[in-house]
Amino acid sequence: MKLRFYISVFITLCTLSISAQKAELSVAVSKNKLGLNQRLRIEYSINKQGADNFKAPDFTGFEVIQGPSQSVSQSWINGKVSFTQSYSYILKPKRRGELIIQPANIKINGRTIDSKMMKIIVTAPIATPDNPNDPDYIAEQNIHLVAEISKSRPYVGEGIYVEYRLYVSENVSVYDTSVTEAPQYNGFWNQEIKINGFPVKMGKYNGENYRYIVLQKAFLIPTKTGKLTIDPMKMDIVIGVPTGRADFFGNVITKNIKKDFSSVKKVIQPKSLPLEGKPDNFTGAVGQFNFDVSLSKDILKANESSEIKVAVNGRGNLKLFELPAVKTPKELETYQPERKESVRITSNGLSGSFSDTYTVVPQYKGKYKLPDISFSYFDPKTEKYNTINTDDLYVDVLEGKELITTTDNTSPQQKNVVSSGKSFRYIQTKTDLEVKDDSDFYQSYLFYILLILPLLFIPLAIIIGKNNEKRRSDVVGLRLRKAEKLAKKYLSAAQKQLGKKEAFYEALERALHNYLKAKLGVETSDISKENITQILQKRDINDATIKQFIDVLKASDFARYTPVTDTEMKQEYERAKQVIVELDKQL
Repeated sequence: MKLRFYISVFITLCTLSISAQKAELSVAVSKNKLGLNQRLRIEYSINKQGADNFKAPDFTGFEVIQGPSQSVSQSWINGKVSFTQSYSYILKPKRRGELIIQPANIKINGRTIDSKMMKIIVTAPIATPDNPNDPDYIAEQNIHLVAEISKSRPYVGEGIYVEYRLYVSENVSVYDTSVTEAPQYNGFWNQEIKINGFPVKMGKYNGENYRYIVLQKAFLIPTKTGKLTIDPMKMDIVIGVPTGRADFFGNVITKNIKKDFSSVKKVIQPKSLPLEGKPDNFTGAVGQFNFDVSLSKDILKANESSEIKVAVNGRGNLKLFELPAVKTPKELETYQPERKESVRITSNGLSGSFSDTYTVVPQYKGKYKLPDISFSYFDPKTEKYNTINTDDLYVDVLEGKELITTTDNTSPQQKNVVSSGKSFRYIQTKTDLEVKDDSDFYQSYLFYILLILPLLFIPLAIIIGKNNEKRRSDVVGLRLRKAEKLAKKYLSAAQKQLGKKEAFYEALERALHNYLKAKLGVETSDISKENITQILQKRDINDATIKQFIDVLKASDFARYTPVTDTEMKQEYERAKQVIVELDKQL
């Protein structure tokens, strides 16, 4: 009794769930476009029980080859009940042109429901093989590898998309795919877009319904004009195709075949940017952008630093143009800019921002003007150039040395040459010559001194030899002297640059890296602060020496962007020399 009760409740719930759905008579065709010698399948489906008296249209312009074939399906998935009752026909067109299939109708609960009408395009007969059931022919008709581009005539610098899709009809199955030749993007700046999984979507190809997946997607920016070719993508695909035979239970027997497919070559013809209205300061920016120049501090003291930030944000070819440079008065010491980027690829192309940050250090008291900066870009939507101008910026230095300016109003004046009585002298006619001392070198004082001098060198050579032997026996002292000599060798370039801050610290850092490369046999790519610590620890170098070496490297990096004196540079040179000596002693 309980079992019968539960079954009754289940059937009641199913009936209520199905009856709650809105009745709809849908229609679907296997293809919207076909040749005169081809066939199509049309299927009408009602999603609610209790429908009867289905009436098909006249199918004017078609011959009914098979049908109606009726089927019913019902399922219960995650608590949801679905019901479908279908009527299908196989049709063959009688003539070419645009044929209309009128709506079908069915009655349910005393009400008549109509389907939509369908438009079918019939073309000239399509060449078919002698055997229409040939697996290769079936595969070619049901699978298509397609390259789709968002725009074929962009401007140079304007971004476009290319997407490679694999269309598969319901008639075949795909079991395996492999890309044998990836497309090349010559003439484009390109960035491949990562695809998370390969979700199956529904779409149309040549007017027919297909399943498709996106295999690869890339963002391209043409860098020149002319005909730019996107080479095809080539693939090997394992396909299950019907053989036209069925097994004992009526199931269609399929055959797996491996076939190669290739997308069609695509040609892009970028347009040149217009010359009319092109600003002089245009550097190739294409898109829609905002431009800004800002100053971190406008009031400061001498030798304090401030930062000038030049930034662009928006959408376009952000990686393919340069920002305008900042021009500062000579009284402001300006360092090389630091580049920062935050760029991502979206459905609208490259978007984000990038900036150059300049560090400036004033040397003298006063108020300095930073001239306005302008930035120009081309907008492909409006097909016009736009220029953004910034305002002047001022740096007010309140404390510091006074800038001494000298104005010399005097100009050199021409003077007449006055000759004196001693300007020119007559040639002398008399001489006062005297005989020089003609004493002989032999038996002179110098002769005896040079004769005795070699004898004096003998005890001196003995003393020097003993000292050298003593020094060679002093192993610790010998290693220390070699280490000092080695340090001077590597630091010679830095010593020559003392007084030139940028060149000195670059040479100092390079000397430390070259010492490690020569002594430890490491590559430049491995020389980072973390790797240096690990390498030296493996060589049993004590932690104090490692810390001293890292501190010198850090100080070199930091000193490039801060004001330093000659004395501080000499101190840093001595520190570097000492750390190389200590390292060499322990190695």
